[in-house]
Amino acid sequence: MIVLKLGGSVVTHKDRAETVDGEALDRAADAVAAALESPDDALADGLVVVHGGGSFGHHNASDHGVTTTAGTHDALAVQDVHGAMKTLNAFVLSRLLERDVPAVPVHPLSAAHRDEAGDLQLPTGQVETLLGEGFVPVVHGDLVAHAGEGATVVSGDELVVELAADLEADRIGLCSTVPGVLDDEGAVIDDISSFDSVADVLGESDATDVTGGMAAKVRALLDLEAGASVFGLEDLEAFLAGEEPGTTVR
Repeated sequence: MIVLKLGGSVVTHKDRAETVDGEALDRAADAVAAALESPDDALADGLVVVHGGGSFGHHNASDHGVTTTAGTHDALAVQDVHGAMKTLNAFVLSRLLERDVPAVPVHPLSAAHRDEAGDLQLPTGQVETLLGEGFVPVVHGDLVAHAGEGATVVSGDELVVELAADLEADRIGLCSTVPGVLDDEGAVIDDISSFDSVADVLGESDATDVTGGMAAKVRALLDLEAGASVFGLEDLEAFLAGEEPGTTVR
């Protein structure tokens, strides 16, 4: 079973509020559809797609001062952020459904929460059941109820970690706008086994991002027992076919 994250910077133009990158989203949907139709049964055990917030979630969350730790009790703010993410989710779903991918939405606001310690609690029974019935669950970064904070952001990377662990994913992939995790000379780092080894070269995102950019991605992936791949959109088809393009984090 594969958990695939489509980064917000892949499916949207992150520097322009609520703007889908239609060409990139089409390419990603084409790759998923082709993998599902492959006679090699690369996705025979199922696929969960997670997508980031991009210019839909991050801009709205930033406008309301909401992050993964700083919450809001303003119901209108919750509606703004969650509504924007549902809109982006609908774009992703429509591209997949146009290609006969049996994609269905899963909205974290309706299922998950953070406890008083800030730890994410994400029931995955519904996702597992959807997989068993032949669907492709499409989950997204969102707001979730947070004890003592109102509602805070849950990032796509957090969702990937929880889903991959609970569903015992065989492979995890993060599709980004870069060909992997890059060193200070712009070359792809083949393998990462500790955050300290790359801390000096991981900067913050170059556009509005309330979840920490590449540094947060690597930290999250290092929490997984299975290896994960970070790669660019051009390598998505290869990843879905069983290859390990880009950077392997383990």
